[in-house]
Amino acid sequence: MDFLGNDWEIPQAEQEWFTIRYTKEDPNWYIVEVGIEGYPDYWILQVYDTGECDPCYTFVSPLSGSQNTDDLQELPESIANMISFERNSQISQTAKV
Repeated sequence: MDFLGNDWEIPQAEQEWFTIRYTKEDPNWYIVEVGIEGYPDYWILQVYDTGECDPCYTFVSPLSGSQNTDDLQELPESIANMISFERNSQISQTAKV
C-alpha cells in the first residue's frame, strides 16, 4: 500500500485509510486489491515476490468522474483528489480479478 501512497504523494498519516480488500497468490507475484473502507473504488496491484510493485496498476470504480463527488467529502483531501482524478481518468470498467 506504500506504493500507492508514494505514487500519489499521500501523507504517511493518511495512508492508514487504505485497506487490502483481496489478495491472490501466483508463483512469482501477488495480485492485491487496495481500497478505502466504505467506498466502492479500488486499485489492483501486482506485487512481485521481491516485494516490489509493478508501476502499472488498474483502478476500478462503478462511479464515473461525471457523477457527483459528495461521497468523497469525508476523506482527507489528498485521497479525495486521488479518487476523483482516477474516476475522471477511467476509460472503461474492468472486471474484478
